[in-house]
Amino acid sequence: MKSQARMRLKGMIRKEWLQILRDPSSIAIAFLMPVVLLFLFGYGVSLDAKQIPLGLVIDQPDSNTASFSASFDHSDFFSPRTFGSIQEAQQALAERQIDGIVWLRSNFSSLLLSGQDSPIAVRVNGVDANQARITQGYIQGAWLSWLNQYAAQHGRQLPLPVAMEQRVWFNAALISRHYLVPGLVAIIMTLTGSLLTAMVVAREWERGTMEALMVTPLKMQEMLIGKLIPYFFLGMGGMLFTVALSVWQFHVPFRGSFLALIGASALFMLVALALGLLISIVSKNQFVAGQIAIIITFLPAFILSGFIFDINSMPQAIQVVTHLVPARYLVSILQSLFLAGDVWPVYWANMGAMLIMLLVLMRIVRKKSYKRLD
Repeated sequence: MKSQARMRLKGMIRKEWLQILRDPSSIAIAFLMPVVLLFLFGYGVSLDAKQIPLGLVIDQPDSNTASFSASFDHSDFFSPRTFGSIQEAQQALAERQIDGIVWLRSNFSSLLLSGQDSPIAVRVNGVDANQARITQGYIQGAWLSWLNQYAAQHGRQLPLPVAMEQRVWFNAALISRHYLVPGLVAIIMTLTGSLLTAMVVAREWERGTMEALMVTPLKMQEMLIGKLIPYFFLGMGGMLFTVALSVWQFHVPFRGSFLALIGASALFMLVALALGLLISIVSKNQFVAGQIAIIITFLPAFILSGFIFDINSMPQAIQVVTHLVPARYLVSILQSLFLAGDVWPVYWANMGAMLIMLLVLMRIVRKKSYKRLD
């Protein structure tokens, strides 16, 4: 009996491999689509704020105002533009020509030399709240840096209550691509894994081959396993290709264990394939199955996984919902493996959550699968 079951399973796997080779769309989903998404997000999406258009208004130019304004000229974060009056700068800000204004008033140097607070005014465009906070922080950083330099040159001590020493861990260069690309690997695996199997059973119904499978000695679990195994290896091949591009093309550091990466990716791929298979069983139309897969897998993974948007900043009710998104756990693992290394408490906690999801999904798939035409 075991040899017969093995032969039936081998036959089913061979059938699916032949189907994949005859239909190049599966290969395109596994290898071509990840390349397109990786290049699109890797080069097109950036959280780094550079060359911010900034307006400078200097009421009374002198050596101090020239020194301070030069700090913006030599910065990679700003693209300064000088205006003759604050009214001109505010008009440019209203017309979205600049994102902020630094206004040095006429008594700037006199108050600076007297040791009092210098009259520097800042105006920031707050339409994009995130960009406004970044611009405001960069201006404040430039101001404090210049004050420290000014105090050192004149032998003075700034009356600061706290001397802050900053150190950035895991992403010292603060390159947003190093943060986005590992999460993007999880998003790509979500989309490819669910799409690869979302149309598998639906395709059998549409082409009229499901009836032929029903009359074979294949058991339902053998049919499901035979369909999952080829797409599992196809999805894992796409994952390895995506990780290779991330490291070699986008120069994202990988500090963790390769075996830990394989283990987490394999478990998540099984979850994604099981979810796609469930969609395929429920929907008997390939187009509908593909649309459902995008809506219930890709969109939640993109928005609720922590890939771009911080989960801790979301409302409490939405944070609870994110625990139902499988990509949340893989994003956490991949960001740790790429940027921090093997952080085992993070790794095993998220692996446990994905394992529970896999068991639940496979139980539902098995319950919904039966050899009947109705």
